[in-house]
Amino acid sequence: MLIPWGGVGCCLSAAALYLLGRSSGRDAEVLRSVARAGSTKDLAAILDTASKVLPLVVAVSGRVGSDTPLICQQSGMRGVIVEETAEQHFLKHNDAGSWIQDSAVMLSVSKEVPWYLDDGTGRVFVVGARGAAGLVLTVASEVFEESGRTLVRGTLDYLQGLKMLGVKRTERVLPTGTSLTVVGEAIKDDVGTIRIQRPHKGPFYVSPKSIDQLIMNLGKWAKLYQLASMGFAAFGVFLLAKRALQHFLERKRRHELQKRVHAAAAQRQAREAEGGNGTSDVDSNNKKDQLVLDICVICLEQEYNAVFVPLAPAWNT
Repeated sequence: MLIPWGGVGCCLSAAALYLLGRSSGRDAEVLRSVARAGSTKDLAAILDTASKVLPLVVAVSGRVGSDTPLICQQSGMRGVIVEETAEQHFLKHNDAGSWIQDSAVMLSVSKEVPWYLDDGTGRVFVVGARGAAGLVLTVASEVFEESGRTLVRGTLDYLQGLKMLGVKRTERVLPTGTSLTVVGEAIKDDVGTIRIQRPHKGPFYVSPKSIDQLIMNLGKWAKLYQLASMGFAAFGVFLLAKRALQHFLERKRRHELQKRVHAAAAQRQAREAEGGNGTSDVDSNNKKDQLVLDICVICLEQEYNAVFVPLAPAWNT
């Protein structure tokens, strides 16, 4: 019995989607249990009375600010996180001899300065935001610089099987003044500075969405994953059951055919024995076994006189 890999793959996909749904559901429940600080002033008071042993995971909202913001070279925007990438675009020969477009990253630089959220009552510094979930950087500029074409450069590129098109430079930035919601572990040092960072175990989000929107989005994905898991599971079980039924019916047909062949051989042997001249029982049994092997599978009465042999496809040399 061949393994129905389609059904097995669907069942494995269903299991993976189920685990993703469970994970999204747990994340939504964790966010519901997170303490919400109405303001930075309230957060400072909570930290003064909170336990020093257990980490305090909170949700804080405010506008992005920095004492030393970065300035984008191309757009001139001010931000606290800037990512610059440069991609070389070119045409290259494929195995078929035609030109296809491709690209390669030449430069990828990420910069970040100390920054904070300001809600008007105080500041909360954010640490390690680039590793947080939900962070979205705004595309500040996107410029395509065409490659200069000279005879020597064109000849060298052609000999290498390449045609340089140009360089695409992109700047992504987290601008100052952006409204964000940060969910993480809140810490207050000896001088009174409040920081939010990734907890040792727990959620860490930096998102333009509010915490209610984050919870709603995670719940929506959890339901979608569960529905998709049920669909893949049902289809996978159908494929497995279909293959098992086919295997059962095939074995049943073979068994019935074998019974018919043996019955037909026994009847023929009995008829020949009635008109025989007293051959031994051993010769009779041997002949019966030979008849079973030589009997036609179509009429089940006569010996076969033709064999169908599958021919392999002929290859031109």
